Amino acid sequence: MSGRGESWLTRPDKAVEASGVPEGVEYHRIYAGEGRRLIRGVAAIVLLLAGLIIFAQACLAMAAAIDTHILGRTGFTPVQFAAGAISLALLIPYSMLLQRWLYGVPARSLHSVAGCFRFGVFGRALLVFGPLVLVAMSVGPMVPDDRIPWSTGDLVAFFVIGMTLIPLAAAGEEYGVRGLMFRVIGSWTRRSLPGAILGIALTTVLFSLFHGTLDPYILGSYLVLFGAMATITWRTGGLEVAVVLHAVYNVSALVLATTLHLDVGGDLGSRGEIVGTPANLVPSVALAIITAGIWWTTRKSGPACTPEISSEQSE
Repeated sequence: MSGRGESWLTRPDKAVEASGVPEGVEYHRIYAGEGRRLIRGVAAIVLLLAGLIIFAQACLAMAAAIDTHILGRTGFTPVQFAAGAISLALLIPYSMLLQRWLYGVPARSLHSVAGCFRFGVFGRALLVFGPLVLVAMSVGPMVPDDRIPWSTGDLVAFFVIGMTLIPLAAAGEEYGVRGLMFRVIGSWTRRSLPGAILGIALTTVLFSLFHGTLDPYILGSYLVLFGAMATITWRTGGLEVAVVLHAVYNVSALVLATTLHLDVGGDLGSRGEIVGTPANLVPSVALAIITAGIWWTTRKSGPACTPEISSEQSE
């Protein structure tokens, strides 16, 4: 394997030989070829967004049926919240399927340049960066907000969903946006650095606006979050660290919100009407520090690249 891009954080556990993956290229350049493949890339993005909408509508319809006909409930419920999380988690296999179908690239390469999910990278990121994000996220819910009387059963259900499904939902967003979409857009330029800049900028802005708010504090927090995730994916050569940070970010927000009896459903349903505060930017500071730290650790080696097959392996 090429030694480029290996630091204390990005050092791979192993590399999986994957035919169809170019050697010695950065994560976002896997789809790059002689042509710019613009039409194919646009089709991939459209199919990704269509899948996101279809999965969400189907899962929420099933949740509504369960709530109405079995549980006899209305309004925002744990079942609806779980359905939303499952719809996002489905983006993981769906993004891999789109990559395989449209680009002929092995599905497992979407994990990282090593051709596999690097559990060592994941574990080190969780231990080193997870506590910082958790502490930073604890500041936001301290701001006064409307309280609602959640039942004990609902609180327990939200806790279980938060610990099990929300990390998968965060991973689904990473595989879809910082994985497939970042690779698609990053392949549209002739050189690697412009591709990284274009991919980071477009995925960050589009996905931030997709969340439906123009409040400067909340939109600013999204721009920093998604910009950091894309930059970290580029530098580390995979999605593991971004999945850790996004999962801790979302799980801590949910668990703290339900612990403090905040109106989770109301906040999710009216993002465009919520007025943010400077407290929303506190986690952004932590993410900026983490991103700068990762950039510093890879300053000499550069972004991690796909393995180079030695002459002995090729014979």
